[in-house]
Parts: sequence; C-alpha cells; structure tokens
Amino acid sequence: MNCRTAVTLAVSVALLAACAHPTPSSVPALLAQVMPTPVLMLGEQHDAPEHQALQRDVIQALAARGQLGALVMEMAEQGHQTTGLPKDAGEARVREALNWTDQGGWPWPVYSAVVMAAVRAGVPVLGGDLPRSQMTAAMANDALESRIGSAVLQEQRQGIREGHCDLLPESQIAPMTRIQLARDDTMARIVAAAVEKAGPGKTVVLVAGNGHVRRDLGVPLYLPKTLAHRVVMAQAGAAKTAPPADAVWPTPAQPPRDHCAELRQQFKR
Repeated sequence: MNCRTAVTLAVSVALLAACAHPTPSSVPALLAQVMPTPVLMLGEQHDAPEHQALQRDVIQALAARGQLGALVMEMAEQGHQTTGLPKDAGEARVREALNWTDQGGWPWPVYSAVVMAAVRAGVPVLGGDLPRSQMTAAMANDALESRIGSAVLQEQRQGIREGHCDLLPESQIAPMTRIQLARDDTMARIVAAAVEKAGPGKTVVLVAGNGHVRRDLGVPLYLPKTLAHRVVMAQAGAAKTAPPADAVWPTPAQPPRDHCAELRQQFKR
C-alpha cells in the first residue's frame, strides 16, 4: 500500500462551496455533477469506511441505470479479473479470480461490498495495479519520467519523500517514484481498454487512492487525450487546499493516527 495515498486529505464544507464543489447530499446528487462520462474515478482515503460505502453506492446506482461498464480496482493486480463469473458467484470464487489476499495490504472485508456489487450486476471487475513482478523493472525504467513534466515529476518525488516520512535514502527516491508513475500508467491503460470494450453509453469506474486519481499528478495524465473522464475525491476531515477533482465527497475526519511512527517501526525490522 502506498503510504502517500493513506495520508489524510480532506475538505471542509466552506472550502468546497468557495471552490464551486457543492457538497453532495446523496449519490444521485453526486452523479448529477459528474455524469455522463465514459470514465469515473473514485478516489479514497483507504482507512475511511465511508469512502468504500460511497463506492458501493455509486456502483449500485450506475448498475441500476444500466450504465456500468466495468469496475477497475487499484487493490488487485493487472491480469486478474472476474470476467466470465456468474452473477451469483461466491466471495471465495471472486477473491480467487482477482488473486485477492489480505497479505497484499488490502483487507477483503473493506472492499468486498464494492467488488460484489459489480459482480452481482454482471459487470466485470478488473485488477488495475502494477503487478509486483514488474516493480523491479519499473524502478529502473527512467523512460517513465519522460511522459510527464518536470514540475509533476518533482512533486511526485516530494510526495514519495513525505509519504515515507523522510526515511528513504535519497538514492531510493527516483526508483520509488517510478513505481508510482508505472502504477498510474498501468491503471490508465486498463481503464482505457475497458472503455473500448464496454462500448458507448457505459461508464468504467476506477477505485483508487486519492493520490492516484488527482488530475494534476495521477492516472488522468496517462489517459488518451480524447478520453473524457471525471474525478471524485472522497475526503475525510479538513484540507488546506481544494483537491484537483471535479467533485468532492466530504466525510468526517478519522481518528488521529501516526503513520510515520508505524513506518519507523517497519524500518527497524
């Protein structure tokens, strides 16, 4: 799990209003802001259960409208999908198809309702993340850096530093940043392919951490220029600046948690 995407990002109601991001009172109100679109990205703070509840409700609403084309999950690796499974497939079978293990850092109970909502609707769930087997190659692939501007690259590198609480040696900053870029690129390619397969009038939903769906840094930079998309960021608590998104879903702040203390313990092992 990327530490950066677990850092709390949030927005107060007053800030949302000032930035023309009205606070949605319901999922229909939210969808009225962002639909229709062939790609809908739902960003989250991973430890905020209200965010997964929003994802489930959006999936169910789009499925009820007949608009859901596919669900792409950051939490499962590329190459794993539920395509071909029946609507009544059990959770064990779905987890097997997605190669979803809690040891991967994504507890199944947290996301099961999101995934199963798509399965029950007869819509494929696709793994969107860069496979672990490809991460070493990504770390050495400096060509990934040429696809984004220097300012974006520097901000991504700074995000890696801060997300790892300044515990990484400087020599690891560039390689770790390339993994982040490769993950965004992988999700973008899977989403674009899913849109083409789903066809006109359908919406492919991407569920990922807020850091991955940011318009200025993440997956949107890697999508084909002609592919329309909308970004919703779910935010827990209050933020200093307005998020780079089309809409924001504000939720209560999570209990304080010292991610850096936890990371320091991991580095001591």
